[in-house]
Amino acid sequence: MSNTENFDREIRTTAVDFSFGELLNLHNDKEIVIRPEYQRLFRWTNEQRSRLIESIILGLPIPPIFLIEGEHGVLELIDGLQRTSTVLQFLDHSSINEPQLILSGCDILGSLNGLCIDDLSTTARLKIKRTPIRATIINKSGDSFVKYEMFKRLNTGGALLSAQEIRNCSSRMVEGGDVFYDAIQEMAKFDPFIQSISKLPDTFKEKRADEELVLRFFAVTLYRDKYKGNIEEWLDSLMEDTLFGRIQFDLLERKSHFEDVFTVIEEKLSNSAFTRFNPDGEPTGRLAPAYYEAVVATFSVRLDDLRPLPPAIIRDRLQVAFNSAEFRAATGPGANTIEKLGQRISIVTKQLCDE
Repeated sequence: MSNTENFDREIRTTAVDFSFGELLNLHNDKEIVIRPEYQRLFRWTNEQRSRLIESIILGLPIPPIFLIEGEHGVLELIDGLQRTSTVLQFLDHSSINEPQLILSGCDILGSLNGLCIDDLSTTARLKIKRTPIRATIINKSGDSFVKYEMFKRLNTGGALLSAQEIRNCSSRMVEGGDVFYDAIQEMAKFDPFIQSISKLPDTFKEKRADEELVLRFFAVTLYRDKYKGNIEEWLDSLMEDTLFGRIQFDLLERKSHFEDVFTVIEEKLSNSAFTRFNPDGEPTGRLAPAYYEAVVATFSVRLDDLRPLPPAIIRDRLQVAFNSAEFRAATGPGANTIEKLGQRISIVTKQLCDE
């Protein structure tokens, strides 16, 4: 770092070895906070959790965890929740409001299968409690951007969290970020929106793809000129510029417009707004993001023109737009460019508005 005025933004850390017994006591005393907003508590299967316990008993090394120092020195767990929660569940399931962990799928120490903590020998129980895990503590910093970036970089590329889950977690590192993301979640529960995106697979929704579509709505309607061809970076930049006040974003006004747009989309097109049509004119397949962007951008700008039109007319015009050679060319190879995005929106707008 060449600019010395930025030295105060460096992350300062302390490395500590906690035993799992100490982590349990700290958690029970509320000196370590495990917030489910940071990671879904148990995406791991029962077998994955069981094998972690088996690894600890075998004496295998356990990857480190990361905590951030908050107000009054209270530590928040921001990376390693799966590992920590698994051991806490096994040692004292009531401490994290989870059912007792019964081991299964242990393939080295098969005798562990079917056992809970009370079934283990005193030696095995004490070994789990006394096993150390390296904890890196991010020392308290007033710089929200540093904390935000730190969480994002720790988790980017991990298999446990989707890009939108990382946005959910990292936004809560910033003052007011919880208000912003709670509003995103509320919009994702708006019934006309739910109905219109019903062709989004449930497996996608489990990783917050519905919330990502809300963010994508604002990206394509407010932030299109910032698109550089990478969807993830585009959505990240929109959220960051909003959270750190780099762009104006009136949350109540934007939420109201979002609801107006999706009320009309659902009324006119139901769940056929963002998907292909087969030769019989029926919507087919799952929701296509490129189609979604074109339609929501059109409705956002031309809502007053489209609101009076009968659903049948809008549906027929949309089918013509989607089936056109121009639209297919704009959604084929090389579709992730600002030029192709603009073409898709233009084609749908001209067809729906009969221009």
